[in-house]
Amino acid sequence: MLAELEAAVADSLRHLTAPRPDFRPPPGTACANCGAALQGRYCHVCGQDADGHKRSILRLTWEGIEGLFHLDGRLRRTAPDLFLRPGRLARDYMENRIARHVPPFRTFLVALVIFIFAAEYAAHELEQAQAREHARQAALLTTPKGRAKVAADMRREAASDRNEDLADAERDRTSDLKDPDAKPAHVETRYQHETTKIEARYATAMAKADRVAAGLPAATPQAPAASAGRRQSWFREGLRKASANPDYYWAVLFTWGHRVAILLLPIVGLTLALVYRDKPQYVLYDHLLVAMNLLSFAFLANAVGLLLPPPTVFWWLGFVALWTPVNLFQTLRGAYGSTIVGAVFKTLAVWLTTVCAFGSLLIALLVFTLSQL
Repeated sequence: MLAELEAAVADSLRHLTAPRPDFRPPPGTACANCGAALQGRYCHVCGQDADGHKRSILRLTWEGIEGLFHLDGRLRRTAPDLFLRPGRLARDYMENRIARHVPPFRTFLVALVIFIFAAEYAAHELEQAQAREHARQAALLTTPKGRAKVAADMRREAASDRNEDLADAERDRTSDLKDPDAKPAHVETRYQHETTKIEARYATAMAKADRVAAGLPAATPQAPAASAGRRQSWFREGLRKASANPDYYWAVLFTWGHRVAILLLPIVGLTLALVYRDKPQYVLYDHLLVAMNLLSFAFLANAVGLLLPPPTVFWWLGFVALWTPVNLFQTLRGAYGSTIVGAVFKTLAVWLTTVCAFGSLLIALLVFTLSQL
């Protein structure tokens, strides 16, 4: 009896997970939704699927994802073209051959959402790794042997930094003395001032190491500054709050991040309109379609890198940094029919503009987030 029950359960699980064969209704079957005579699986009047059979759990899960992002079989054609044949995909969008692909703005939004989720995951993993490192350091400081090891590491790092800084200062001094317009006395004064600062930093670092070895806090207590009563600047106050509560800082950053990322779309679109101003047959709408294509690729490619394990993420992101201009070149060649030389120069113009715009937006976002804390 038990064996029969186990067999029945196993058969039910196969029924829930096994894929259904492709369903084809007999020609002339009435659509269950609008009553039109069917000529295939999908109604040519209302578009409803004629397959009324129960789906497997896997199929039901995919239909939920499909409904959330409004994706369908077109994704199989759009995704490879986005990475491997971006020029052809952009040309299809510009010439209104959209039925075979996921609509461009939908692709852009889905790629942006995936990138934001991947960035949040990467930030969370980084915070967890930092928390584990802090816990490890705290555990070392609970024993005399651990404190001695931490102090030795601090002294070794301080000595390495001191030697590197002194070598840099010596190279700068030698280079300045070779300048015929330089005054040797001023060069020597700057050199002495720089070496004094280096030695002061080294002494401070060694004092911290001695305090750690003795079981005391690394930071020495300081007297209140004369200006302590004055209100700190919003920037310093924001840095203090971000350091005290990094989780909240990242949450605010990502809240504004996806809004700022939308600004890249008009920036890239207007840049394309500027570099192709000699082709009046393309209007701003066409340039925005190409911009959606480019940004969708960039968001998805970087999202993959953020989800990879730490040893490979830097290799992948470096590869993407080299691959992105190539993808841009292919897009411009295929979408606008540019010559190779023209596409190279236009690729450089669009690439540099986009990188500068992204860097400016990122810096502005980081600073703006501090003001919201």
